[in-house]
Amino acid sequence: MPEKPKVQFTLDGRALEAPEGSLVIDAAKAAGVEIPHYCYHPALGNPGVCRLCIVEVEGQPKPAVSCRLPVKAGLVVKANSPRAKRAQASSLEFHLANHPLDCPVCDQAGECWLQDYYMRFGLYKSSVREDKVHKGKALPIGPNVMLDQERCILCTRCTRFLDQVTQTHELGIFNRGDRDVLAPYPGRQVDNPYAGNVVDICPVGALTDTDFRFKVRVWYLDETPALCTGCARGCSIDVHANNRRPWHTPEQRVVRFKPRHNPEVNGYWMCDEGRYSYKQIDSTLRLTLASRLSAGEPRHVGAQEAARRAAQELSALAKQKGSEGLAVVLSGTLSNEDLYAARRLFVDVLRAGVVVARPGPDQLGSEDQLLRRPEKVPNHAGAEALGFGRTIAERGLAELHEAVASGKVWGLFVVDRDPVSVWGERGEALVKGLAFTAYQGSHANRFSSIAQWVLPACSYAEEEATFTNFQGQVQRARAAVPPLGESRPDWEIFSDMLAVLGEDVAGWTSASALFALLAEQEATFAGLSFERLGPFGKRLGSGSPQAGKVMAEARK
Repeated sequence: MPEKPKVQFTLDGRALEAPEGSLVIDAAKAAGVEIPHYCYHPALGNPGVCRLCIVEVEGQPKPAVSCRLPVKAGLVVKANSPRAKRAQASSLEFHLANHPLDCPVCDQAGECWLQDYYMRFGLYKSSVREDKVHKGKALPIGPNVMLDQERCILCTRCTRFLDQVTQTHELGIFNRGDRDVLAPYPGRQVDNPYAGNVVDICPVGALTDTDFRFKVRVWYLDETPALCTGCARGCSIDVHANNRRPWHTPEQRVVRFKPRHNPEVNGYWMCDEGRYSYKQIDSTLRLTLASRLSAGEPRHVGAQEAARRAAQELSALAKQKGSEGLAVVLSGTLSNEDLYAARRLFVDVLRAGVVVARPGPDQLGSEDQLLRRPEKVPNHAGAEALGFGRTIAERGLAELHEAVASGKVWGLFVVDRDPVSVWGERGEALVKGLAFTAYQGSHANRFSSIAQWVLPACSYAEEEATFTNFQGQVQRARAAVPPLGESRPDWEIFSDMLAVLGEDVAGWTSASALFALLAEQEATFAGLSFERLGPFGKRLGSGSPQAGKVMAEARK
């Protein structure tokens, strides 16, 4: 669809340009002017029911709602004139008329638009003398959604999301006038795979998340841009961590994920499966100490020492037994930097005979037409871009099991996977009989419990990294919390192993530096850097003309 031509209009005395026909409320936001609003959402249309975004339009006798006012050449709009402010304040007063004074106990306090606008307009004295209309309080309407009908301002954002986006139609507005209530249709619950988004888009405290409810005040939370690693979509998210008052949530540093707008990946939404995956970050299954199995019991070894000793043992066995008997199982949960380092160690230096990197039965799940992908790993496309499955021969877990059972494999190095859970008890017995086994990952599993070496890796929320989603979009994630215990980024562990084997890793000082090396050596990543990725990421092949040619050739 061709872009509409830009026209000039005036907003509060400023000459601006915007596409003809675009909405004044959007054009104002692009110019750094926020017009108060509740019902309008860029992805859900503009019903104009809250009447809060009223602006004064020169040449018109009455104010207009900016969410339905198209930009045209010569339009003169005043969003902050005395007349516009009076109209906005009057509309807000109607929203406050029956709204309860729940701020001290409301989870939305601190990020509530009604609270913010109330303070902005200074409506401290109510003009209403009648008693407030009371409605339902704390009504569970889904596994993770709580409704407070008194707080609802009837903006219809939630109903439009359920009608237009998920098309599951669980909520509606019932009755009329000030007796209007938001409620589920009879016999329905808000239990679709994207239900948490109705809490995100609720501008007040009418819909709250029971998982986060009364956990911690939002002003204690730090917000860090990252991405969800729950599937190959790689939705852009904000990680909310309680770094300022840790005693409020002593066993959980990360307390919630929120979707971050990315027009190239997930729009404004995320699925509930990814939303609640934050609990894995501080799970009791986290590995925090490096260890070596001795007499059937794990013995603590310092993290760096463990990596170096494991590398020396592995190198000696490879020379003695032949590197073709070394099998490596990698995971699509690894970042581009991790995979680059793993390729250098296991393919270029140790020359492992068997490499498994593609998702297996342990990493596949449900999908839909909205966001969720069947591959429950964020970076399988990154593995392919780095040669795994293309220039580097790759096998599956079933083929690896056959190789182990036939005695062709003497050593198994597993990174963030659990082949034993796929192979069962017979597979566990086979693994115990191998000359070398090592597990590197963030969480304990069946394989880590029997591996000779355990090297703890940090989680995706604890490191700077990049991931490539199934569409080839390379995105950057930032560290929201420090690593637990001795856990470290996977690439850093591989770096220690390479160093003890005599490889030059002097330039591997950070994830950013490693990505720069990767971009220098890999044509598809050429021209990309942490800085160039920006908030939305960049497509593989977009960094330079040469990279684009390589990507085009690969698609043939």
